[in-house]
Amino acid sequence: MDVTPFSLDLSSPLATASGPIERRSGYLVRIEADGAVGLGEATPLPGWTESDDECLDALSGDSASGVTPATPAAHHGVELARLDAAARSADVSLAALLADGVAESSDGDRPAPADTVPVNATVGDGSVAETETATREAVEAGYPAVKIKVGARSVDADLNRIRAARAAAGDDVELRADANGAWDLDEARRFLDVAAALDLASVEQPLPADNVSAHGELRGRGVDVALDESLAAVGPDAVLEQDVADVVICKPMVLGGPQRALAVATDAAEHGVSTVVTTTIDAVVARTAALHVAAVLPTPRACGLATGSLLEGDLAPDPAPVERGRLTVPDGAGLAGGAFDSLRFDADSGRR
Repeated sequence: MDVTPFSLDLSSPLATASGPIERRSGYLVRIEADGAVGLGEATPLPGWTESDDECLDALSGDSASGVTPATPAAHHGVELARLDAAARSADVSLAALLADGVAESSDGDRPAPADTVPVNATVGDGSVAETETATREAVEAGYPAVKIKVGARSVDADLNRIRAARAAAGDDVELRADANGAWDLDEARRFLDVAAALDLASVEQPLPADNVSAHGELRGRGVDVALDESLAAVGPDAVLEQDVADVVICKPMVLGGPQRALAVATDAAEHGVSTVVTTTIDAVVARTAALHVAAVLPTPRACGLATGSLLEGDLAPDPAPVERGRLTVPDGAGLAGGAFDSLRFDADSGRR
């Protein structure tokens, strides 16, 4: 196994209630198996996954001995590399390989992966005018859904931003909000009671991640409750068993790999809970893998996979750029046929 570090700056810091995200650093993982070289990515995000040092330790320790690491980002990198190698060896896309796994685990028919996946635009914290402008630009670019980062300002200020976004979006575009756990229960109730009248589709992580049960009190107010950080804090099983969410946000990097993310989505569907697949502003290898995961979902909502534009540079050209609010799923073997061969076979190509 070969591990190569990389570091990518964001084109501009993404403001969130948890603080700005300015850079993404991680590791490319290469594994030779089944007569093919598989490529994976481990890009930790402290607060969601292990730290950078813990990720490297896991990749250098257990992984070097052939044991899949326990920490989520490292596990993602190794699992993805093995899946990519297996799919390339079988000459099928990663989505087709994952779909076969879903069929085998559920004793059902093999789901046909989608050819394209709808995606949402993300608007960071900003003024009312900035929010309105960014929303209008996203709608003009063809995005079917726009997610607004909230929680860094007062509830009233954020509601003014949602009003401006709704005016810019019109009636046909889905609006979402993401609070990153910034509010207490009273603040969340105040926000939802007004936001429902603005036809806000969902609010993501309104309360702190470990305050899981209180999210159940926010349901039924006309806005779906989506949980993200809570899946990392207490685990997907606890979230689903407590019946506190309408939607779960599945980040393969946080959950520990494509197969784990699909398992959570399958379990969520059995509980009547929708799934949205998103990234942690990963590099192109992990973004492409997450697209394959989303393609296997039966009826995916617009997913948070249009994050490549947030990076100033990337490891390789994107094989699935956004086109009118949708991503086309690569149909070549593995992740994307030969699109990543410069990374797969050049040990220095990740150092950018």
